[in-house]
Amino acid sequence: MTAPSPNPSLPLRTKIAATVSRGVGALSRATGRGDGSVIGGRIGLMIDPHLLANLAAGRRIALVSGTNGKTTTTRLTAAAIGVLGKVATNSFGANLPTGHTSALAKAGHTPYAVLEVDEHYLPQVLAATRPEVVALLNLSRDQLDRAKEVAMMAQLWRDALAAHPTVHVIANADDPMVAWAAYRCPHVTWVGARQRWHEDSWVCPECGAHLERSGDSDWHCSGCALRRPQPQWTLKDGHVVDPSGVAHAVTLQLPGSINLANAATALAVGAAFGVPVVDALPRLAQVKSVAGRYATVVRGDHTIRLLLAKNPAGWLEAFDMAEDAPTLLAINARDPDGLDTSWLFDVDFSPLRGRHVLITGDRAYDLAVRLEVNDVPFRHVRRFRDALAAVPPGRLEVIANYTAFQDIRAELDRVN
Repeated sequence: MTAPSPNPSLPLRTKIAATVSRGVGALSRATGRGDGSVIGGRIGLMIDPHLLANLAAGRRIALVSGTNGKTTTTRLTAAAIGVLGKVATNSFGANLPTGHTSALAKAGHTPYAVLEVDEHYLPQVLAATRPEVVALLNLSRDQLDRAKEVAMMAQLWRDALAAHPTVHVIANADDPMVAWAAYRCPHVTWVGARQRWHEDSWVCPECGAHLERSGDSDWHCSGCALRRPQPQWTLKDGHVVDPSGVAHAVTLQLPGSINLANAATALAVGAAFGVPVVDALPRLAQVKSVAGRYATVVRGDHTIRLLLAKNPAGWLEAFDMAEDAPTLLAINARDPDGLDTSWLFDVDFSPLRGRHVLITGDRAYDLAVRLEVNDVPFRHVRRFRDALAAVPPGRLEVIANYTAFQDIRAELDRVN
């Protein structure tokens, strides 16, 4: 396989750092140590601290950030912008500067890049990459032992965007925290994403008064002028309606209403780059799995679907996606998950009543207590293969948080 061609205008130090980054990443993959996204970027940045900025220069870049849906929306956006040409992307979850650096180095000199960005790192990556477009999806509580409080995160975004007034922001009008963060930006396109999770946005981030809601999406502050912006992109009857009022039927292989909203954002970003919606739609229809999320795997007489859920808002959407079938819930509390599992009590597990529910993972007993409170019967299994043995032939839905999800993916490879 031919190595990606570097930008000939790059400084020599950057060229060397990019080459080493690609080599280290390839070695990591070849030795089974990982996909190389983190270590390759880390070594590259040690050689050239300006590597990310230098690799980003000359590309038209879109950043995608938010608490939930980043990876999927990044993948859909990269597919849409792919209509125009080659796209560098990190749409497999390495969303820190090391991952961005590795993705750009691995891709070589491409005219476009779409990068998923951890919400804490958005200011840093904005400054380094000078993107043309930033898509802001949502803000909700996440990893309570180390994440900022939601209003603090909104303030962080607001300040970062104020420092980059030329960026075109694509923002979720239905999330008050996102709307407040983007409200004063000179160039904003609003998307009506029909956000269902409201529990982190009952207090106005502008004045502290109560936020009033009506219908599925509308909201306004009871104490100041802050209110839901009028969206240019909306959802209606399974269609995405563009700013001209044309409703586009969207065919996705990804489940759930939330992915229609993610597709609307991807189409809006694509349009900002000049991609006609009718050209982007077939590309979106080809996306069927994102870093293992939504993957359907057949093992023996079982059909297994994997759903990732990392926080209360994510679990709400996972229940919407999951079919009425035996369901395995898996919870760990390792460093990438966050060590605090108290967020389980913010999840309403009652939609699982009446299903055959199994639980597993390092913190299965924490989950057991929560299910008892919600009056959801369950059975504890120690391994994924035990779950397969415990359910009849047919479909098994799996909902897991981050490291539990990765554990099950690895164990699936060992199940004959």
